[in-house]
Amino acid sequence: MQTRAVKPLLGVLAVAVVATGCTTLDPYTREQQTSSATKGALIGAAAGAVVGLVSGDDAVERRQRALIGAGIGALAGGSIGYYMDRQEAKLRAELEGTGVSVTRIGDNITLNMPGNVTFATNSADLSPAFFNVLDSVGKVLDEYDQTVVEVAGHTDSTGTDAYNQGLSERRASSVAQYLSSRGVMGQRIITVGMGESRPVADNSSASGRQANRRVEITMVPVS
Repeated sequence: MQTRAVKPLLGVLAVAVVATGCTTLDPYTREQQTSSATKGALIGAAAGAVVGLVSGDDAVERRQRALIGAGIGALAGGSIGYYMDRQEAKLRAELEGTGVSVTRIGDNITLNMPGNVTFATNSADLSPAFFNVLDSVGKVLDEYDQTVVEVAGHTDSTGTDAYNQGLSERRASSVAQYLSSRGVMGQRIITVGMGESRPVADNSSASGRQANRRVEITMVPVS
């Protein structure tokens, strides 16, 4: 099937990220950079563009209340920023050189894990090279347990909407199950599949499709 061009949402998202002053650490050069829609297919692969939290504030708030009820302490005031600062620094150190970008938007942290380090095409089986990455993520999540963790699966536009939706859900579940096996409390994790609806690059190129085949993990403080 012929791939479809990137949806208009890409431009809107890229502009929104720039407008919020979002910065990304390039996983290869360790230089701070700002995502830009003008980078075309390189947005996802090189600049580490992300969609960020997709399950919505209501879903996160319900999970936060459940965690507080389960004995996970809530963060408050200025301690939130400091806590997320420390978690961000630890993630950057652990994931340096892996090809995974770490993006901070407000008090949320999003990891963008592109297709070259996550899954083979049309597969929800974790790539062997992905295990070490997820081990590092799980280590940090276990240490900084006062966060809700959203795992969002995304696909390129090859295939039908229905197939891509199911594939993205299976990919999110695979990552969530692995993190749980590494000691991350299951109650903290929200899984969501977005199919092909949230591209970060142009689906008309091979590099763009690879950038769109990704998993994003977003950490939101319990407050």
